[in-house]
Amino acid sequence: MSPRSKKEYLEEVFPRYKKVKSKEQKTKLLDELCEICKYHRKHAIRLLCKFKRFIKPKPRKRGKPSVYNQPPILEALECIWLAANMPCSKRFIVILPLWLPHYPGGLALKVIKALKKISPATIDRVLKQTRKKYKYRNIATTKPGTLLRNQIPIKTNQWEEFRPGFLEADTVAHCCGCIAGDYAHTVDFVDIATGWTEQRAIWCKGEVAVLEQTKDVEESLPFALRGFDSDNGSEFLNHHLLRHFTDNPDRKTQIQFTRSRAYKKMITPTLNKKIIPMSVNCSVTGDSIILKSLNYSMACIK
Repeated sequence: MSPRSKKEYLEEVFPRYKKVKSKEQKTKLLDELCEICKYHRKHAIRLLCKFKRFIKPKPRKRGKPSVYNQPPILEALECIWLAANMPCSKRFIVILPLWLPHYPGGLALKVIKALKKISPATIDRVLKQTRKKYKYRNIATTKPGTLLRNQIPIKTNQWEEFRPGFLEADTVAHCCGCIAGDYAHTVDFVDIATGWTEQRAIWCKGEVAVLEQTKDVEESLPFALRGFDSDNGSEFLNHHLLRHFTDNPDRKTQIQFTRSRAYKKMITPTLNKKIIPMSVNCSVTGDSIILKSLNYSMACIK
């Protein structure tokens, strides 16, 4: 028998030899192995005791090894991402250079150079597992109001958006990732033409509270209100606001009250563009705020 054939036969005998418990059966297997392969008995015993199955090695990946899978880079990237309130990669790559100088303990020159060259796609790939760990689920606070959907039309392109007075409105929940219990909300109003922004704080976003703050905003605007567009939340789609805009005897002209399509966030792009950069600017302008956020983030990771 060739050496290769002997090795193949040994691979077949080995699992049977390990399963057998009685001495008589092991003796029979050894006799069979010695007779077929022409091994000395002691040599056959040593082969079976020290036998290791051949495992085909995994082929090495071609190309350069990854630069961003090193622990110092991963730790710094994860810490800054958490401290910056988990932004998307395209926003994160813009604010990353502003946060690097304030990293506690400093970073090596190699790490800083690598993080300054990193792309949004690489950030998504490197932080994939981290995103899964910190992903928020089931925290939507918008409860659809179905009673007045037939009376309040969906906004299309009927507005003269170059004129001031057409507002988009939405609420922001301050619940820290948990919607149990009562918490504060901010009602945001943005004028499409001028970008004029108004915010009002309310508790529990009730229909009457939203109506009162809407009236207050309307009085404080430097121009006349012509149109009002909101999402499908019950805090907006209710009889209080509908009467205030369309059936108010004190009004000379009625307000165009419209709503966005259900489950379509980008229907109100002006409002979304206004709210998000405000929160980003607040977090990156103060050095002390950045430093405190990074220290807190590192404490959470450890």
